[in-house]
Amino acid sequence: MHLADVPPELVARVPAEQRGPGRGRDSVRLLVSTGGAEVSLHAFRELPDLLRAGDVLVVNTSATLAAAVDARLGGAPVVVHFSTRGDGGRWAVELRDPAGGGTTRPRPGGPAGAAVELPDGHRLVLEEPLAPGADRLWWARPDPAPGAVPALLRAYGRPIRYAYTERDQPLSAYQTVFAVPAADGSGSAEMPSAGRPFTAELVARLVSRGVQFAPLTLHTGVSSQEAHEPPYPERYEVPGTTAALVNAARAAAGRVIAVGTTAVRALESAAGPDGLVRAAGGWTGLVVTPQRGVRVVDGLLTGLHEPAASHLLMLEAVAGRAAVRRGYAEARARQCLWHEFGDVHLLFRDEAGH
Repeated sequence: MHLADVPPELVARVPAEQRGPGRGRDSVRLLVSTGGAEVSLHAFRELPDLLRAGDVLVVNTSATLAAAVDARLGGAPVVVHFSTRGDGGRWAVELRDPAGGGTTRPRPGGPAGAAVELPDGHRLVLEEPLAPGADRLWWARPDPAPGAVPALLRAYGRPIRYAYTERDQPLSAYQTVFAVPAADGSGSAEMPSAGRPFTAELVARLVSRGVQFAPLTLHTGVSSQEAHEPPYPERYEVPGTTAALVNAARAAAGRVIAVGTTAVRALESAAGPDGLVRAAGGWTGLVVTPQRGVRVVDGLLTGLHEPAASHLLMLEAVAGRAAVRRGYAEARARQCLWHEFGDVHLLFRDEAGH
């Protein structure tokens, strides 16, 4: 992704609640695109008026980790971004160079066998790239205790921060109202940000209108800030209760609306060719594209993505390319804000034939 594609004045640099007195997390704007020609702009607090009784919001309960830790490699300072907890005690990590002011810049990964010195005498031994031909993310094995990483992050970690943000934020600023800490210390390297504008009060209003919530979990890794990379495999779980709720809603003509691209990836990974969702979990490498299409999702609530982001293909799979283009043109014209602290976009499937 390239920040140059979005005008600087349209980048959300601090959370909504810090942009003025009396503002809260839900003080963002909500752009609504249908598969047809209609595009409208609302306050996010109006969401209950835009949904129907029987609709289901599928939400990601993954908690955000304090995934950035200062370290040293070969005597030089580096920042380790802990991306994904793997099998057998390994972690997928990204090494970055400090850039001053609490931000970082990219650096080459590896080399294999190198030991990254962490606080309290812990180390990471780099083993191999996460994917063949990729150099940004590497599998690394903690030494001496693989199970010590969650405690290390709690003691020394901080949220991953990118240079477009104005200042460091506490970890609480990166947790959604749906976040549930995992018993094994797993979580998301970066916030499932589509859920950030929800508040407990707004959830209660939605429930009172007959909108249901269906939880699932997908632990998202670091985003592709410097490379046009497809999503890497991520760990997910769709419980049987969520599968049953989604299937029942679809049978009753309710709409299934995913809160975030992570929820789409997990839910569509659990959907069979027959359109039924079944309890599922493990690793998913699914990349949702217009060619693959969606089997279950009728709508998607998501942030505003960079023009080169692979996530835009998922948006097109839900609502069609024309609707996505019209929505983004309107977002620019109406001065909507991009990135994890910015405004959000609700896209509906084109009922007329997409």
